[in-house]
Amino acid sequence: MQSTSPPASPPEVFPAQTPAVGQIFTTVLSHGPLTRAEVAERTGLSAAAVTKAVRPLIGAGYLVEDVDEARRALGRPANPVRVDAGRALFVGIKATGDELIGVLTDLCCRIRVARHLPLTDPAPAAVLAALSELVRELLTEAEGFGVPVLGLGLAVSGDVDRAEGIVRYSPFLEWREVALGELAGTATGLPVTVENDVRALTVAEQWFGAGVGLSDFALVTVGAGIGCGLVVHGEVVAGAHGVAGEIGHVSIDPAGPMCRCGNRGCVEAIAADRAILARIGETTGDAVTDPAEAVDLARRGVPGVREVYAAAGEAIGRGIATLANLFGPERVIISGEGLAAYDLFADQIRDTFAAYAFGSAARCDVQTRPLPFEEWARGAAATAIQSFIRSDTGQPRANGAAARL
Repeated sequence: MQSTSPPASPPEVFPAQTPAVGQIFTTVLSHGPLTRAEVAERTGLSAAAVTKAVRPLIGAGYLVEDVDEARRALGRPANPVRVDAGRALFVGIKATGDELIGVLTDLCCRIRVARHLPLTDPAPAAVLAALSELVRELLTEAEGFGVPVLGLGLAVSGDVDRAEGIVRYSPFLEWREVALGELAGTATGLPVTVENDVRALTVAEQWFGAGVGLSDFALVTVGAGIGCGLVVHGEVVAGAHGVAGEIGHVSIDPAGPMCRCGNRGCVEAIAADRAILARIGETTGDAVTDPAEAVDLARRGVPGVREVYAAAGEAIGRGIATLANLFGPERVIISGEGLAAYDLFADQIRDTFAAYAFGSAARCDVQTRPLPFEEWARGAAATAIQSFIRSDTGQPRANGAAARL
């Protein structure tokens, strides 16, 4: 297999890392432009600490100081600082069972280029070859921007060990113990961050989306699976073993249908696309293989189909209520490709959540946010930006495991 060409310029280094530098940069990234006083107010840092941290960020070109004439006219000469979005580029790739979705983003994680590449073989070697081809194409596109690509984020479903860059288990790709970070880094010449796809999307929502400004929220995705990303006290939580937030595998009916995890009555065994299609097939006596077809049957009033969606909504509502009872998030964001059917189970989600949420947990703001698959790839890019900002050298931690194909 041929490797892609390495980035045109050597990897750049983020200014000497201190907790204040990282905190200030991410604050401006999510909320800017901000004056130094506003940064100090948001972060709780002293004005002197903010000034000390901002100086090298401006010197390295990651922050830019603007002249605000309106403030000047009001007798407030303090100038706001903002992130220079065009200072660097990042690549993000989301892998599904049959497709790679890739994006090239700027430093503010705005998508500049998006590409799709079909996957005909889920084997690691075949996926890596396709991934390398897609990265090569995006690096070629990046040449026109005249700034370096400083990282590659990869988002994969399942049990992902971000620290080691290893996909422990991915059900849709049928992978076990694949050292994707090391393999992709060798193939592309880029610093690589590998993350669970839902947690990657959660990072993007935390910094750039519906989670901005919230210290505690959750993202629940519905569709091929039921996923969940958790932010607690401002940090995305993976847990000791990388599987925190797996509400899809909370069993709500011990006598319910068998789940792919081996248990019965999991939320995913009732509410994921595959479960819904199987139940509709049993109800109608006809094989239904496409979620769009299932939604059409429900909206045309085919007997029994709406009840399947109602049961799915109740299962999701139970899962979200359990989440709210355990973690008390301020907001739960529902997203994923399954939102195409949201009108068919929205009432059941809302009513079941209200019935099972305990006390003040019911005050949690539950909202929907439809996001295309390009946004999942953007989430992968967000993790690469995060790794770059939080590392002393601008590189994510090295992967220690041997490559396995």
